[in-house]
Amino acid sequence: MDKHIRIGTRESQLAVWQSTLVKDLLAKYGYKSELVYIKSEGDTDLKTPLYEIGVQGIFTRALDIALLNGDIDIAVHSMKDVPTQMAKGVVQAAVLPRASYKDILVPKPGAVFSEIADGATIATSSIRRQAQWLNRYPNDRIENLRGNVNTRLRKVAESDWNGAIFAAAGLERIGLRPENAVELDWMLPAPAQGAIIVVCNEEDRDALDACGNFHDADTAMCTTIERDFLRALLGGCSTPISALARIEGEQVVFEGNILSRDGKQKREIQISAPVNEAITLGQDAARELLQNGGQVILDGIRNGQ
Repeated sequence: MDKHIRIGTRESQLAVWQSTLVKDLLAKYGYKSELVYIKSEGDTDLKTPLYEIGVQGIFTRALDIALLNGDIDIAVHSMKDVPTQMAKGVVQAAVLPRASYKDILVPKPGAVFSEIADGATIATSSIRRQAQWLNRYPNDRIENLRGNVNTRLRKVAESDWNGAIFAAAGLERIGLRPENAVELDWMLPAPAQGAIIVVCNEEDRDALDACGNFHDADTAMCTTIERDFLRALLGGCSTPISALARIEGEQVVFEGNILSRDGKQKREIQISAPVNEAITLGQDAARELLQNGGQVILDGIRNGQ
């Protein structure tokens, strides 16, 4: 490709880190590129809970428009922010090797997780994290927490909350994971959490060829299965749905769940399949979950219960 590849990115420190990683990967294969900064809707409304503002595509829509208008050549996203049905004309160009998929609790500075008493106040904007936390700690209270990673960490330090929940990968990538953070091994992640996706215009063969050099097939398979599970349940960020697929030897092991928003109801599933037969694993898991109580929870969420 003779021209520079214009990489669309949000302006947050994490988004710029991710896009710079892609810039460095492109350079490794002889491509010149530059970052183009674009503000998303998710960066301008930092008060309204995500599940109240039609979150599907809130962090990607502005970049999709720039891509389709020809203002940028590729866009880089945290894959968990990308709707399962991408904008018409926008396609996956590459998925990078997955970092940590785990959620972590960041207590107030100087605090220790074991000292957080029953009835604590925990902050998160994620309805998935809220539901799973309340399922485990029903006497706790959840507060809304919006903003980029740096803003959220500052709010935890300045507030009277006991702690807040973050994605481990986001904090680790920019070197901001606090020493007192605790991995929540029991909390299933959002589909595709910890993965980075690069997208481009479906007709841009040059961008597809360039990004194909660093595409990770294993991460792509696992995240596709997780996103198929989410899509089959017709869920978005306003629905407490979690999914994790892992390749273990010659098998793909899948875990998924759905909860009511208050965390009182929960249905979960774990299934596996040989790697070469796992293409429908996410859809199969969703179908089985719905048949075993998941549909009741999903109907309750849709009816505002």
